[in-house]
Amino acid sequence: MKVLQIIDSLGTGGAEKLILDSVPLYIEQGITTDVLVLRDENYPFMQQLEELNICKVYKLGRGSVYHPIHILKIAEILPKYDIAHVHLFPAQYWAVLAKKLSKAKTKLIFTEHNTSNKRINNKFLAVIDRYFYSKYDKIVSISKEIDEIIKRHTKLKMSQVVFKVIENGVDLNNIYEAEELQELKQVNQNIILQVSAFRPQKDQKTLINSFTYLPENTILLLAGDGPLKSGLEIFTKELGLSERILFLGNRSDIPQLLKTADVIVLSSHYEGMSLSSIEGMASGRPFIASDVPGLSEIVSDAGLLFPQGNAKLLAEHIQKLLGNKVLYDEVVEKCQERAEEYDISIMVKKYIQLYEEVLA
Repeated sequence: MKVLQIIDSLGTGGAEKLILDSVPLYIEQGITTDVLVLRDENYPFMQQLEELNICKVYKLGRGSVYHPIHILKIAEILPKYDIAHVHLFPAQYWAVLAKKLSKAKTKLIFTEHNTSNKRINNKFLAVIDRYFYSKYDKIVSISKEIDEIIKRHTKLKMSQVVFKVIENGVDLNNIYEAEELQELKQVNQNIILQVSAFRPQKDQKTLINSFTYLPENTILLLAGDGPLKSGLEIFTKELGLSERILFLGNRSDIPQLLKTADVIVLSSHYEGMSLSSIEGMASGRPFIASDVPGLSEIVSDAGLLFPQGNAKLLAEHIQKLLGNKVLYDEVVEKCQERAEEYDISIMVKKYIQLYEEVLA
């Protein structure tokens, strides 16, 4: 069996991390698995995948992921594979058009990673989306909520395309075995961490605002990159918090950062099924998340939830954890138990079963 994973890039993000962590496991199971990225950027995840030297990595260029030239390039490669497993937009469209152009017999699987996108509430785009979704042999959603949203959005019936839910997984051993970064630790200092791309969805602004309510010895580390980063750096300076809030950029040592933090936060407006939340809960640190779709289902009854956008209540949750060791330890234990339900080996096994089903 030969499988091609297709994605926009291997930048910072849950879908991108999923490919990095899962490809070695597919290969261990005897499945030839290669990766195609629309945009060739030297991101840490790309570097790590290439260092493994276990698969082909097709890079289609440094231009826009929206350039239709990608259709022609994918069409040349697609016929070599039994299955193309596609992630994110616009790769979702380009793979369908490439198959049509090449007349390849390759089976198409698409994994939907988010509960929201710019096309969901647009009736015209919904019609276009319906066409492209219908060309996939399987549509996988990473949560039941996403599955329901996609069915409503596309109005596709089960007879036209088969929907399936496979929850994302995390390489838990990678988290368990990580060690603290001592160079970031200082005596009597509490470190708060958020790992996420700087996009509107992630709402780092609320977390930054929460630091106006927190004591001077509380430090924030923001790992990730993206279009909103420079603006939030300016915002941080305007609040007089530049000494307490550090922008780390893209990092290849996320497990070590998680172990270095005292509390881990994710303040998103929405999520699909957040890998960052699972990694955070697995790290042996308490996890706080906004009470939104894609987070509340995973975090509830384990970590702490706060109303999205409420910086003051977020700060109160942080203070509550740092000031109460019994609560701190209790939340840590519950978070680790919850994370164990999302080991990546479980996810890979389910996808392999799906691949075999598609080819049967």
